[in-house]
Amino acid sequence: MGVVAFLTVAAGIGTFMWQGGTTVSDGAAAQDADKAAAAAGFDSNDKAAIEAIVRAYILENPEIIPEAVEQLRGKQAAQRIASVRSQIEKPFAAAFTGNPDGDVVLVEYSDFACGFCRQSVADVARLVGEDKNLKIVFHELPILSDESRVAAAWGLAAAQQGKYYAFYKAMFGAGRPSQTTIEQAAKTAGLDMAAARSFVASKQADEVIDGNIRVAQQLEFSGTPSWVVGNKVLNGAVGYDELKAAIAEVRGSKKTVG
Repeated sequence: MGVVAFLTVAAGIGTFMWQGGTTVSDGAAAQDADKAAAAAGFDSNDKAAIEAIVRAYILENPEIIPEAVEQLRGKQAAQRIASVRSQIEKPFAAAFTGNPDGDVVLVEYSDFACGFCRQSVADVARLVGEDKNLKIVFHELPILSDESRVAAAWGLAAAQQGKYYAFYKAMFGAGRPSQTTIEQAAKTAGLDMAAARSFVASKQADEVIDGNIRVAQQLEFSGTPSWVVGNKVLNGAVGYDELKAAIAEVRGSKKTVG
């Protein structure tokens, strides 16, 4: 039995254990294993022998199961990100901070009503302050309240006026979104209030926000904030250290490829 053929069948048989973190039904597992064995030209005796070897190895090394599941999830996440990368790494108007030509792009999806997003503001400021070759792109993901959707529209209006990051910091600093705090943040950021109100009432604001929500669903975010960097999705207020490590990993992989 050739090594490549053996591995082909073993991989097929292995699908009975996990697929994307969920158990596959016995019927589906048997079909997958049979197809793999038939494709490799093995009979039932060969298949039984391989099953015994694979089973014994898994029982002796159970740690490979979560490792394999995690690797599979990472590959699936990378595929989903690749399908929308050009969309998510392109900011709406000027909804970004840092180096516009940075070698790494960190993308944040946030909600102005989210306490964990507010907690991450300091991490964003530290990262962009220390890393002069980093670009941070912001996308509105208002999922917590009607008021957060209004604040998101004002954020887009600020981006149109080239003042997004100033509004971002002012809005999170003002407290939970309300008519009072939103206007306070807009004035602090120096927005043209009349132009901003006109944009907030426009169809475009709703279209951009709805598009962000569709992307969030496609990338299977679990809440806010959610981050995308390279081929990874990070969910929650993961903190400065984890964000910095993810950025360094992307930068390192680019150097390796180069």
